[in-house]
This record gives sequence, structure tokens and C-alpha cells, in this order.
Amino acid sequence: MRAAYDCDVLVIGGGIVGLSTAYAITRAAPGTRVTVLEKEPGPARHQTGRNSGVIHSGIYYRPGSLKARYAVRGAAEMVKFCAEYGIPHAVTGKLIVATDRSELPRLHALVQRGRENGIPVRELGASQITEYEPEVRGLAAIHVGTTGICDFVAVARQLAHGSGAEIRYGTRVVRVARRPDRGVAVLTASGDIVRGRVLVNCAGLHSDEVARLTGDDPEVRIVPFRGEYYELARPDLVRGLVYPVPDPAFPFLGVHLTRGIDGGVHIGPNAVPALAREGYGWGTVRLRELGATLTWPGSWRIARRHWRYGAGEMRRSLSKRAFTEAVRRLLPGVSESDLVPTAAGVRAQAVLRDGTLVDDFLIREGACAVHVLNAPSPAATASLPIGREVGRRVLAAL
Repeated sequence: MRAAYDCDVLVIGGGIVGLSTAYAITRAAPGTRVTVLEKEPGPARHQTGRNSGVIHSGIYYRPGSLKARYAVRGAAEMVKFCAEYGIPHAVTGKLIVATDRSELPRLHALVQRGRENGIPVRELGASQITEYEPEVRGLAAIHVGTTGICDFVAVARQLAHGSGAEIRYGTRVVRVARRPDRGVAVLTASGDIVRGRVLVNCAGLHSDEVARLTGDDPEVRIVPFRGEYYELARPDLVRGLVYPVPDPAFPFLGVHLTRGIDGGVHIGPNAVPALAREGYGWGTVRLRELGATLTWPGSWRIARRHWRYGAGEMRRSLSKRAFTEAVRRLLPGVSESDLVPTAAGVRAQAVLRDGTLVDDFLIREGACAVHVLNAPSPAATASLPIGREVGRRVLAAL
């Protein structure tokens, strides 16, 4: 019966979560045949390769949630993984800075949350902020020592190499046939058929669509949000990582300053609706994908509930001056001419029918299938624990 399958496990998606899953499975069960199908010509072309490169500490996330547990564990494991394989990384720590009195209660709540999650946090007064960041101003701040930076694309490449899986790039899935007693058969855009005993859906921006191809109802819709970045022309203004106090009503962390592993400083992202799943600019519109977003009841409920927040994000997207004003709250010395546009990213945010933004990682199982339906940031940080959890479920199904 084994010979009837091309592989034991068929992973759709060659981002860091899909490749970590392949890595975890082959490590836990040597000899398991894993095939990864990725529609792009190489790994990590979307969420993995279009972010700030931050190894998150886990301070923001609800204690006991998958995000909290996997981010705290994953941050330590990611640093160790990078050190083992010579991947560029650094544990820099970061500041979370309150610039308005209304933010102080939320900053204090983060201190408590950090302690509940086992994260070392140092509270700072206004004068102490300059010990870490001489050009940054605020009323108070906290320093989180376990935050770092790394090259997540290099991590993904190492996971691909170390997994021993067969990885087929340039392979887009167009149909999935599933029979519980016979596994799954996938038809690719080139006409090939690939058969596996269990399918793993790590398709990120397209994960809900892949779930529907299998016949499972994901009960969520991926609503894409584009995050636009600038690069700082005077990187000497920022030493490390500086974040505002986030609004707990949203999964977005606000416009922050990130000195990357290459020495450059990225500023952003904001969060605006993307007009396509891979809509990295206003000029990229895919009517079918946009229609899927607009016909999902949750999209309209988000808009009605949070239109003021959304209007501010849109203003900062369309006006460089408005974006600069937001940055100047943290970094008063920055000017509009200091901001140079750079590559944007798109967040694959799962949204429920009632308009709730799914806050935690979401992993669901179907017959012969495991679906990763919500894995935006901090999924890159948490990719090793996520991969093990998905792998555990897959091996149980096998």
C-alpha cells in the first residue's frame, strides 16, 4: 500500500512554517517521506521574507495562549538554531515606549503580562530611555532583553536543507481529491498528480482556500492587510529596536523602528487592506480575491467596528507626511526626507464571520489533513514549536 503514494506527508507551502513542519516530521520519525509543494521559485517569498526580521520575546500575548507559549519557547530555540548553523542573528533587546499618558496603563499591563509569560522586563523612566536610545523620547518605557533579530529567509533555507524532504518549487496546487481510506491526491498547475497519505496546509495567505479545496470548511476567511515600510536614511538615529505601546484591540504592533541584521533601520509597518492576497502595492488588484474579502461578512463588521483606526492607517499609507508624524512621536529628530520607501509585506489575518480578528495561532484537523489557518507574526519566531505541534498531529494521523 505504501508504494501507491508518492510520499507519506504532503506539505503545501514553502514558508518557514511549512518547512519547519517538514523538518520536525523527519526529525521525529526518520524515514517518513515528506514532499513540500511551493508555488514560488524559492522558499520564504511572502510573510517569512517580508517582515522586520524580529525574534519576538512573547511579551504581547495572552498567557497560556499558543502565541505566548510558542513565542517564548521559539525565541530561545531560534537563537540556538541560528548559532548552530551560522545564520546571522543577534539578541538586541528592545524598548516599548509610551509617548502619551493614556498609554501608561497599557504599558504597565505589558509589564505584568511579560512577567506572567516568564520574560525579564526592566521598567524605565523618561530619563532612562536615552541610556538605550539617545534620540528616542517618551514618558516611560520597558526594556525586553530577550528580543532579537535574524535572517528568517536563511533559517527557512536551512530548514529545507536539513529536513531531507523533497521540495518542489514552482508547483502550484489547483485541485485536491481526498478519500479517508486512500489519502489525498493533489493536481498541480502543470498537470502533475502527487499522492500522499496526509496533507499539511501551510499555505499562509491562501490557507483558507486550500482548506476548501480539501472539502473542509475553515470557518474563517484570510483578510490580507498590507504593511508598508520605510528605510531610515540616517540609521545612526536608532541603535536597536523601538516599539510603541500597542492597542490591545488589534493584532498589529504599530509603526516601530527596527535595526536589522544588515545594519539598516526599517520603519513600519502600518496596516491597510490589501486589494489582493499578495497585494504589495495599491496597484496590485485581483478581483476574485478582492471579491472574496468583500463578500465575507466579517470584513464589513471589522470596517464598521474599527473605521476610525482604519482611517488613520489609510492616511499614513497615502501621506508620507502623516507617516512621518507617527514616527516623530518616538523619534522627534526624524524628517520626511529621512524616510525612503522599501518593500512592503502582507499579513495573512484570519477573520471570523462575526468580524473577530483571530488572535491566536489556529490549527485545525480534517480527515487526512492538518490545516494551519492563522499563523501571522510571531509565527516566524515560533516556527520551530509550531512545526513540532503540526508534526505531532500528522504523525498521529499516520
